[in-house]
Amino acid sequence: MSPGVWLTVALLILINAFYVAAEFSAVGVRRSLVRRMREDGHSGARRLLPHIESPASLARYVAASQIGITVSSLVLGAFAEATLAVPAAPWIARTFAMHPVTAASTAAIGVLLGLTAVQVVIAELVPKSLALQFSTRIAVVTVVPMQWSLAAFRPLAALLNGVSTLLLRALGAHASAHRHLHSPDEIALLIAESRDGGQLEADEQQRLHRALHLGLHTARDLMVPRENLTMLPLGASWDDVVRCVVASPFSRVPVYRGSPDQVIGTLRVKDLIFRFITEGRAFPIDRLIRPIARISPDLPADRVVGVLREHRAHQAVVVDETGALLGLITIQDVVGELLGAASLPGAPRA
Repeated sequence: MSPGVWLTVALLILINAFYVAAEFSAVGVRRSLVRRMREDGHSGARRLLPHIESPASLARYVAASQIGITVSSLVLGAFAEATLAVPAAPWIARTFAMHPVTAASTAAIGVLLGLTAVQVVIAELVPKSLALQFSTRIAVVTVVPMQWSLAAFRPLAALLNGVSTLLLRALGAHASAHRHLHSPDEIALLIAESRDGGQLEADEQQRLHRALHLGLHTARDLMVPRENLTMLPLGASWDDVVRCVVASPFSRVPVYRGSPDQVIGTLRVKDLIFRFITEGRAFPIDRLIRPIARISPDLPADRVVGVLREHRAHQAVVVDETGALLGLITIQDVVGELLGAASLPGAPRA
């Protein structure tokens, strides 16, 4: 058998491996990382990003890869049949005293099984594993040849994508669903596997689990209940203000008008001290009251931070549908739940 035959077989197997690596790396690559690489001026990332930005673009990219895999496999099978199986048939017939037709079939089956085993290992398993481990690196390296393939296979890819979309719609499934979306349970499993693989410490795993399930808690779960709050009535005397601030573990004290349900704002202890030092005398606290946000007790904990950020506040009062005060929640309450740090009575709070 001439070296050229084996070289052609090896080349076709490598082409198959290239398309497998290109497909799995494009599907597994992180788009945020590719965007960052593009911003840093990486030419491969700049070429790759348009192909993975949308499901439709990624579907065309994957279709071109699959066409390349199929074509290279068919060419390899036909070439091996003509150059390996046909010449081997007479030798098998003489050696094992077989009928020529039986020998030809045996040679074809033997070549097919041998090439299939080699192809599965070299052109499927190895490139797939490498692409999943080094998806970004392989995706940016393979993007230029894949762009050539996209141009060459465009009509056929469009036809195949159209047919597959129609079939998927008939089955009630979504087209272009190449990127896997993980459920919360799957993410929790990935976190556990990362810890088992030595990629995460135990405390890091716990924090990620808390972050994952933060949305299961509500403002009611994390708030300081009304009965535990230190509050000031509007118009309180200076002595009452001082006694309240000294007794309070908080750096901000809610201020109400008339009834504790009518919270009008918050008094920051730092502002009070600064104004007293500056003026050197007692003064009404009205000018120091800052507005305070109001949130529902059923607001998910992960959205509490967003509401506080919108109001540029560190705390909010939790009120029910009638406007009655239920408690007070701060950013520290949410962070404490996230980090697993229990809030201790008397600890300074924002």
